[in-house]
Amino acid sequence: MGQADGRDEEQPVHRVRVAPFRLCRWQVTNAHFAAFRKFSFTCPTLPVTSVNWFDAVEYCAWLAGEWNMPVRLPTEAEWEFAARGGLEQKRFPWGDEPPQERPSYAARWRNGPEPVGTSPPNGYGLFDMCENVHEWCSDWFDAGYYGISPEENPAGPETGTRRASRGGAWRHHIKIARCAARSSIPPEFRYADYGFRIAVGL
Repeated sequence: MGQADGRDEEQPVHRVRVAPFRLCRWQVTNAHFAAFRKFSFTCPTLPVTSVNWFDAVEYCAWLAGEWNMPVRLPTEAEWEFAARGGLEQKRFPWGDEPPQERPSYAARWRNGPEPVGTSPPNGYGLFDMCENVHEWCSDWFDAGYYGISPEENPAGPETGTRRASRGGAWRHHIKIARCAARSSIPPEFRYADYGFRIAVGL
């Protein structure tokens, strides 16, 4: 995890092990979320946005009951492992080439997110990792956590004031984030570039 020449909160680079888990190939869409909580939307395949951390956790709990499976948000460690798609210490899910060199990059995300699955998947078959909308993680956020992170299944600090999130978003100047990039906001906040995807423990 982390990046040696990244931001302070991405250091030190350290190796962790995560237990087997599944991560949804797509960000949760408007159609998915509307099955849990009715709301108005225009495009069913756009990622659901303006959901706070509590909304995402409640959706996971509801879906866990529907599927009879332990549905939850991923940890930061799980998310970064998945985002890398098997490419160790590469900047992006596809390698080290800058986002601006991706096909049609300049024409994308003009006014909002795009339908999920628009970009090619990474090496693990996961779509939109590091792009489209920020994704909530289960962890509390601590900028210094990497200095004390356990090697086995790190789940973040026990308390905090901000929840971790990962990935880039359509509102940013550079719209695709590095795999190691960390972000956070208070869990009660709802932003138009925040969504999530679900994980299932095995």
